Order: sequence, then C-alpha cells, then structure tokens
Amino acid sequence: MQAQALLHLLQLASPSLPIGAYSYSQGLEAALENGSVHDAASARVWISAALHQVVARFEAPIFWRLMQAFEARDAQAVADWNARFIAARDTAEFRAETIQMGYSLGKLVGELGIGDAALLAILQAQPELPLPTALAYAATALEVPAAEALLGMLFSWAENQVLVCVKSVPLGQVAGQRLLLSLQAELAQAALLAQTLADDELSNWSPGLSLLSMQHEVQYSRLYRS
Repeated sequence: MQAQALLHLLQLASPSLPIGAYSYSQGLEAALENGSVHDAASARVWISAALHQVVARFEAPIFWRLMQAFEARDAQAVADWNARFIAARDTAEFRAETIQMGYSLGKLVGELGIGDAALLAILQAQPELPLPTALAYAATALEVPAAEALLGMLFSWAENQVLVCVKSVPLGQVAGQRLLLSLQAELAQAALLAQTLADDELSNWSPGLSLLSMQHEVQYSRLYRS
C-alpha cells in the first residue's frame, strides 16, 4: 500500500472526519438505558454481536460491492446497491443517520474536489446518499485499495461504538483502548467474511436491535441521535 493511499485511508477512518458520526450510537444508547450494556464485558459482547450479526453480514458487504461498482464505473450497480441499503434501514433513526452522514461526506468530497467528473456524476445521480455509498466513492476516488478501505470502515465503526461506551457506561480511557485492541482479530474476520458472502447471503436481520432503535426514538434522556 503506497504512502499516499495510506494517508487517505487514515483520513477517511479518522473520528475527526466532519460527518457527525460522534452523534450516533446505532442503538447502543438504548441498550445502555435498559441495562443490557453496563460494563466493559457487556460492552464487548454488544459490539462483537453487532459486528458479526449485522455489520459484517450486510453493511460491510454492500460497502465492498459499492467500491467494486465505482471502480468499474458501473452506474447501475451503484444505484442498485445504494437503493438496497437505504431500503434496509428499518427504523427512522437508522435511516436518518446514514442519510445525514452520507450527505455530509458527499458534500465534503465535492468541496475538496475529490474524484473525476465521470465518477462524480455517478455519485450525484443518487436520489439519496447513504454513508456506505459516499464512503465507497471517496475510497475509490482517492485510490485506497478496497481491502484496506473495508478494514478502515470497520475500524471506524468499532471505534465509534467504543467511544460511546467510554462516555456513557462509563469506561475509562484505558479500558476503552483495551476493548478496541481486543476487537482487532474480529474486525479482520469480519472483513474477510464481507468479501466472500454471496448476494443472497446478505442479511441485517436483527429484530432486537430494531426494537431498541424504535425505543430510542422516544427515550426520555438521550445524548445520541440513534
């Protein structure tokens, strides 16, 4: 991996990327509210389960396919996977989350002039822009290798989940770093799985998470938007 591509990947995976990821917990705050997550051990169980049951089996594989579609300049494939991802957001909060961050990242790459005209035209043709599509565009336009971009996407997701736990369980900073370090092998496994699943094997079936997300919409006290 060339130095420039590595630097681009670090920028895309950074929590400083101004797309608002820090304001979302993806259902984790509701699990904190009902006591399902209450310490370092239960936080790890939650993050690991979400990684393997949802992210690795749906969000990551679609991100992988979107990168391949952008690389091939296949506008129809981008549109199809873009629409499929949006349709799979099964609560108002989850849908609003990905559209807001996708819009923010899409606006950012446009202002920075990232990508050629043909690639940008495919991005701008999407009626709504979820985060995986915008991130796949950015990774492709910046010539970040797909496998490394996938790992970066997964690490960024895990880091954000750990940060929610650090702030809200609460966990200490050392405990948070220990938790993130313990997830490295699982993130690598998730990346490999995301690259090998067939289209008909993709699934984000997680009714418990969906119910928590719906409960979060009316939760009395909230720090996060999902």
